[in-house]
Amino acid sequence: MHGFGKRNKSSPPGRPLIGVIFAATICRFLLNVARRFAYPFAPVLSRGLGVPLAAVTSMIAVNQATGVLGMLFGPLADRFGYRLMMMTAMGLLVSGMLTAGLVPHYGVALACLLLAGLGKNIFDPAIQAYAGENVSFKRRGLVIGVLEFSWAGSTLIGMPLIGLLIDRYGWRSPFFALAAAGLIGLLALILTVRREEGVRRLHSSGASVWQAWRRIVRHREAQGALGFAFFVSVANDTLFVVYGAWLEQSFQLTVVGLGLGTGLIGLAELLGELMTAALADRIGLKHAVAGGLFTSMLTYLILPLAGRHISLALAGLFVVFLVFEFTMVCFLSLATELVPSQRATMMSTVLAAAGLGRVLGALIGGPVWMTGGIAGTAMASALFSGIGLATLLYGIRGWQPG
Repeated sequence: MHGFGKRNKSSPPGRPLIGVIFAATICRFLLNVARRFAYPFAPVLSRGLGVPLAAVTSMIAVNQATGVLGMLFGPLADRFGYRLMMMTAMGLLVSGMLTAGLVPHYGVALACLLLAGLGKNIFDPAIQAYAGENVSFKRRGLVIGVLEFSWAGSTLIGMPLIGLLIDRYGWRSPFFALAAAGLIGLLALILTVRREEGVRRLHSSGASVWQAWRRIVRHREAQGALGFAFFVSVANDTLFVVYGAWLEQSFQLTVVGLGLGTGLIGLAELLGELMTAALADRIGLKHAVAGGLFTSMLTYLILPLAGRHISLALAGLFVVFLVFEFTMVCFLSLATELVPSQRATMMSTVLAAAGLGRVLGALIGGPVWMTGGIAGTAMASALFSGIGLATLLYGIRGWQPG
């Protein structure tokens, strides 16, 4: 894979960089599993914690809100380096998961999942900015696609494993497993990421977090990207927060069945990421994002037609998440270059906008589902996707990478 290198962007990858990408992908896998397992197993968590299902979906919304807090760490990563932020993120994951397993109460679980969610929102902009700093834009889709394998892996591998753990050892077992694996991931980062790697300082080292944000939002490209991230995340979580309930209610899937069904969605996401790595740089990231989002709108609208049989429903979800994942990974690749002087600040702000969108999606997903069923959910998701497409086209009109 050419296109890597600290300064010589045409040089082949060095072993230290490949090691960082491998370790970072494993760490992101764990962070994503911790972030996502509450979705399909919300009924199980509600029974284990002794709270209504609505309380668990509210817990998911709070977890997504950590994207806003993650904004505080993007400027710090630009100033002090990406390594520190990545290790801080893994420390939050380990402490949060261990505490939640030891103290099985709703308030404690809420706080600990918040810590794990914050860890993800600290880690992601740091590693994405690291890639943006070290990889040519012509190969950015390839590398971001590889890093995003951890997202699909969290569903394809992580969710079935979570289902098996819960089935055999009880609902608290995933917390302990994620804490132990997270500690191993933290040690891998310590061994692979040297202190001087990935450091990028703001042009004005004394700039405040607020000043860093102001610099970002002055860019029209950034404005369009933030709108895109918000609205497409509303669209996706409006569906994602209720698809487990849809499958359980319509087809009486068991806990293990839900885990395996969610693994199928992970396969779709993996294929979307493979498509990004293979095709996005050839198509051009701008065209890939716009075309992918338009197609995503269509897949949402078609989904209710697949709800009469379990195989059709799973196939419909497969297509929805395949197209959505391709679109989002292409978008993240594009966003790393929109404000090159503040990559981590830009990416943390994008993830914050996406987090806010997921909060809104998680909050409205239940009421929309209860009112309109899968048809109402699909229409809402398509509508928000259309708004996201409009904001994207506004932002990147006439933009070219530097």
